[in-house]
Amino acid sequence: MDNNDILIRLRYAMDIKDSDMIEIFKLGGITITKEGVRRLLAKPQTDLSASGDQKAVADKNRDICNDFTLESFLNGYIIFKRGKQESKPGEPEKPLFMVKDHRSVNNVLLKKVKIALSLTGDDMLAIFNSVGINLSNGELSALLRREGQRNYKECQDRYIRNFLKGLAIKYRSDQ
Repeated sequence: MDNNDILIRLRYAMDIKDSDMIEIFKLGGITITKEGVRRLLAKPQTDLSASGDQKAVADKNRDICNDFTLESFLNGYIIFKRGKQESKPGEPEKPLFMVKDHRSVNNVLLKKVKIALSLTGDDMLAIFNSVGINLSNGELSALLRREGQRNYKECQDRYIRNFLKGLAIKYRSDQ
């Protein structure tokens, strides 16, 4: 799953408007226009090859969402939902950017959405359960650990796809 797809699915699940997307990016430290948001959210063009496989093709009307842009959005989303947190005197500043490489994007997404929406572990398990994914507390804990810790487990795309689908079920049906 690429970052553009994650952004599209998160926007849909949380029903975020274009104007709010611009504000969230701004809170995350990126200035973007309404047209820029639309270019990030544009569906990729696909091409059917002779073997019947679909392949994404280069599209001049679509911007690629890199790891920095996605994490800036997630940081802005936390501030948008919870407000700016002032650091306490004498406390070291926490790093804003946790993505080291593209493999850690899914784990960081889970952590930051959990923080932004003030979800507990039980809330997250219920979201996964609503789409048929049965995780134990230990498995969820392993996905939420920092990379390099003993029981860290890399979060696969299927978990993110299902988590975002579960968010859509939970938050879009409440309206």
